[in-house]
Amino acid sequence: MDQNMNSTKEGLISGSGAIQHKAYARVGLLGNPSDVYFGKTISFSLANFWASVTLEPSPHLIINPHPIHDLVQFDSLDHLVNRLQSEGYYGGVRLLMSICKLFHKHCKDNNINLSPGNFTLSYDTNIPRQAGLSGSSAIVCAALSCLLDFYKVRHLIKVEVRPNLILSTEKELGIVAGLQDRVAQVYGGLVHMDFSKENMDKLGHGIYTPMDISLLPPFHLIYAENPSDSGKVHSTIRQRWLNGDELVISSMKEVADIAAEGKSAILQKNYQKLAELMNLNFDLRRCMFGDECLGALNVEMVEVARRVGAASKFTGSGGAVVAFCPEGPPQVKRLEDECRKAGFSIQAIQVVPSRLNDVDLKTLSK
Repeated sequence: MDQNMNSTKEGLISGSGAIQHKAYARVGLLGNPSDVYFGKTISFSLANFWASVTLEPSPHLIINPHPIHDLVQFDSLDHLVNRLQSEGYYGGVRLLMSICKLFHKHCKDNNINLSPGNFTLSYDTNIPRQAGLSGSSAIVCAALSCLLDFYKVRHLIKVEVRPNLILSTEKELGIVAGLQDRVAQVYGGLVHMDFSKENMDKLGHGIYTPMDISLLPPFHLIYAENPSDSGKVHSTIRQRWLNGDELVISSMKEVADIAAEGKSAILQKNYQKLAELMNLNFDLRRCMFGDECLGALNVEMVEVARRVGAASKFTGSGGAVVAFCPEGPPQVKRLEDECRKAGFSIQAIQVVPSRLNDVDLKTLSK
């Protein structure tokens, strides 16, 4: 992982014709996982981790494998097996191929003409794998930004539509996900999202409302070096919801209402209420999914924070936790000590401001 990636400027790289964009990891602050159940959520992008994609004009269209994440040469059979057990079979190449395909399809379906020309795509990322921080969609989001600029069609593909395009790219590959993460990464900053069925049916997307990041209190990110696969956590809940399970339906509505209450709490800087809502959000998830589905390691990350009185919940579907210490620095110190004892990593969260430029803003629905 290249820890110096943040020093690279985005957009057109002077003199080379190359284009580079980043997309950041995201934290689901409140309301998740109701985004895939016509609910509401609040999320933000964090500057601690990101993916970077570079597009360079070239005679042929080339997708460059990453030297670490798309490893195809090994020291031994043991090395190969250990690698697959820890990292899985897939790197970022399939994500870049899929966004190219879905971008082309979207433009064709919407009569957006693409000028001729080929390119080489390459990527880098320092987002921890399977940590529930939306590492896959960050690669896709950054690649989409490169394609928008290379073909000069940024003004023709609305900001609200782009998360759908990113999600379609991942669904093409069998990745289980919802719109929340992609909205946070496209917009940047802090965003309240309303995915009501009425909005989704009428508009094809939710209503996304950016909020002022200066309203947020300090948060910390807790994550494990070897987390469970976040894509497996939704496995039974979806079917139970479709089957009309009253517990799931009522709990998911309550989770969505948490985001609505949280929006008011944030606007009023009522951080005690925010802490209560964060804890309730996790408690409802735990009631619906059960500890066996959530995973002992994931639950322990939440419990570590709660043992020192901090509010805590999953950032996504497991693998990482967002924690808030309402009592300030002394409580943060206790949290850091407890995380070290438990073998978890902890970082102060840096929130990314809005990612939308002037051209993006002009595409937004009025």
